[in-house]
Amino acid sequence: MKPLIRAAILTAALTIPTAMSAETQRVNPFMAPYGTKYDIPPFEQIQYADYLPAVEKGIAERRAEIKAIADNPATPTFDNTILAMEKAGSLLTRVTRVFNSLLETDNTPEMQALSETILPMVASASDEISMDPKLFARVKSLYDRRNSLGLEPYQKRAIELSYQNFVRNGALLSAAEKEELMKVNQQLTDLYLQFNKNLLASTNSFELVVDNEADLAGIPAGIIATAATEAKERGKDGKWVFTLHAPSRLPVLKYAANRGLREKMYNGYMQLASTAPYDNRPVIGDIIKARARKASILGYKDYASYMTENVMAKTPEAATDLLMQIWTPAVNRANEEIAEMQEYVKSEGYDFAIAPWDYYYYSEKVRARKFNLDENEVSAYFALDNVRKGIFTLAERLYGIKFTEMPDAPKYHPEVTVYDVTDAGTGEHIAVFMTDYFPRSTKRQGAWMDEMKGSFVDPDGTVGRPIIFNVGNFTRPTADTPALLTVDEVETMFHEFGHGLHGMLSRAKLRSQSGTNTDRDFVELPSQITEHWALEPELLKDYAFHYKTGEVIPTELVNKLQAASTHNMGFRTTELAGASLLDLAWGAYNPADGETVDVDAFERQMAERLGMPEQITYRYRSPYFKHVFGDDHYASGYYTYLWAEVLDTDGFELFSEKGIFDPATARSFKENILEMGGSEDPMEIYVRFRGHQPSVNALLRNRGLTPVTVPAQGGDIKSQGGK
Repeated sequence: MKPLIRAAILTAALTIPTAMSAETQRVNPFMAPYGTKYDIPPFEQIQYADYLPAVEKGIAERRAEIKAIADNPATPTFDNTILAMEKAGSLLTRVTRVFNSLLETDNTPEMQALSETILPMVASASDEISMDPKLFARVKSLYDRRNSLGLEPYQKRAIELSYQNFVRNGALLSAAEKEELMKVNQQLTDLYLQFNKNLLASTNSFELVVDNEADLAGIPAGIIATAATEAKERGKDGKWVFTLHAPSRLPVLKYAANRGLREKMYNGYMQLASTAPYDNRPVIGDIIKARARKASILGYKDYASYMTENVMAKTPEAATDLLMQIWTPAVNRANEEIAEMQEYVKSEGYDFAIAPWDYYYYSEKVRARKFNLDENEVSAYFALDNVRKGIFTLAERLYGIKFTEMPDAPKYHPEVTVYDVTDAGTGEHIAVFMTDYFPRSTKRQGAWMDEMKGSFVDPDGTVGRPIIFNVGNFTRPTADTPALLTVDEVETMFHEFGHGLHGMLSRAKLRSQSGTNTDRDFVELPSQITEHWALEPELLKDYAFHYKTGEVIPTELVNKLQAASTHNMGFRTTELAGASLLDLAWGAYNPADGETVDVDAFERQMAERLGMPEQITYRYRSPYFKHVFGDDHYASGYYTYLWAEVLDTDGFELFSEKGIFDPATARSFKENILEMGGSEDPMEIYVRFRGHQPSVNALLRNRGLTPVTVPAQGGDIKSQGGK
C-alpha cells in the first residue's frame, strides 16, 4: 500500500465521529492560536488525524507566501526577501516542530505511518523553494550587492548563507539536473525513515533473559530490580530481562562477573540492526550510493566534501587532520589501559586475553583498585532530581536565570516536567524548558535537545521566546530507590542542558540564526563546556547529596572522582575518534555502478588502516550509527564533538583561571556565545570571548593524553578558507 493511501486511511480511522453542528465542530489545534501560556502546544488536544491536514495547509500557505516574495516587482531588499522568507510558513513550522519532536520521543506505529507520508511531503516542498529560479535571483541580487547595502553583520551573514544554501541545494543546476536531485533527495528521505524504523524495532526486539540468579553476580541491586520489573512486564515473572537501552546494557558490561553474560550483551549490541528483518546494512548501501550521486550532481568530489564545505572545518581533510592529532595519543593510552587490565586478569589467576566484552568490566576493576572508587557509592549522591537541581543552580549562578515548575502546563508525556524560565532579577520570561529523562519503547536511544518553538526579534519589536526540551534515557527509579545516575549520566544531563541554554538564552534576531542554528562543528561548544561544571566541588556542594542520609558528597570522594576523571580516556577517545574517522571515510566513498557496499568489510578495513586495537570497536557501528545514517545532520560530521571539544577545553581554562563562577567571564560567554547563536562567524565570536585561537593541546591536557607530533596543517583550529 502506498504511504499516502495508508496515511489517508489512518487519518480517517483516527477521526473521532461527532454529532456536533458545524458551528461547534472540533477545530484542529494547529489551525488556530493555541491559547496556552507561552504558546505551549496543547498536546492533550492533538490527535493523530490533525497532523496531515495541518501539514498540507502549511505547505500550501508557505508556497503562496514564497511565490509572493519571488514575484515581488520591487528591488530586492533584506526585509522584502530574506526576512520575508524567514517568516514564511509559520503554520508548517509549528506543526512539523511538534511532529518531529514526538516522532523521536513517542514513535508509535501511528506516528511511524504518518511519517512515511509527511516527511517526504515536507522534503519535496522544501526542494521546490531551494530550486525556485525567481527566488534565487532575488537572493543572488542581494548577495552581489551585500558589501554596498550598509548591512549589519547578522544581515550580511544571513544573505551569504542563504545564497550558499540555494547553490548547495541545486539552484545553479539545469532543469534535468534539478529533477534528478529532487529524486535523490526523495530517495534519501525514504531511506532515513527505513533506517530509523529498523533501528527502533531491532532495539525493542532484543532481550537478554537470565533465569539463574547466580548469573547476576556483581550487577547493582537497583539494576537487578529494574530487570526483574522488565521481565514481569514481558510475561517472564521470576526471571530478569536486560535490554539494549544504555541504563540496562552498560551495567551488565561494567559489573556482571559472568563473562558469558557480558559476551552475550556485547554481541547483541554489535549485531543491532544487522540481522533480518531489521537489517540496516542494505539500507546503508543505498544511502551511500544516493549521497555519492547527490554530491556528483552538485559538483563535489564526494559527499564528505559537500557536508564540510559550509561549516568551520571547510574540508574533510581539515577534520581528518584534527582527528589524527588526537588518534595517536588516544591509541597509545588505550594500549596502556589494556596492559593494565591484562595484568589485573593475571592477578586473578586467569590467562585469557582481554576481549571487547571485557573492557568495561576490567576497566572498572582497575579504576576501583587504583582510586579506591566504587561507582555504586558515587551514584548514591546523584539522584536525578538533585542533579536537575545542580544544572538549575549552575544556570542561576552563571547566567542569572531561574526555573519554576509549571505543573499544569501541557505535556506530551506524563513523565515530562515543564518549567518557566525567567530572569532571576527582573522576572522577565525567557523560555519554556521541558525535561523527559526515562527510557520507553517508543523513544529512541540516546540523549538530545530540541525545540518546539524557536526565538526571534522582528524589526517591529515582536519577540518570540523559545520552548526548549531535553530528552534522556537515564536509569529509572525502583520501588525503594530514586533514579540514581552514574557519573556518565550526570555529565550527559549537563551536556544536554548546555544545548538547552544555547536555545533558551538566544537573543539572535533571525529565526535561522537563533540558538543552536549555528555551524555544526561549533554547536557542541555550549553543551560540552557545561559538562566541566558537573564535578566541580563548588557546585557539587549545592546538589550532590546522599539519597538516604542527605549528607553532601564528601571531599575525599570528590578528590577520588577528579583523580579518576581521565581513567579509561584512551578507550573513550579511541572509540569516539574511530567512529568519527569511519564517518568521514563513508562520506569519501563513491561506489562504482553496480558495486555492492559491504558494510562489515568497510568497517574492518578502516579499523585495520587506523591500527585500532582489537579490544575496541567504533562507538557506534554503522547499522546503528543514527547520527550518520538516521538523517544527514551529522553525516560526515561526527568529528564535530572532538572539534568542539578543542574549543570547550580551551574555553573552560579561562573559567578555571578567573574562577568557575566569575561574573565577567560568564557574562562574556553568555553575550558572545549563547546569545549570538549563528549571527556571526563562530570562530570570530569564540576569539572575542577567549582572546585567541584554540589549540588541540587543551583537549589533550583535559583528557590526560600526551601530545605527539603528527603530519598536520597546524596545532590550532582555524576556519579553513572562508568567504
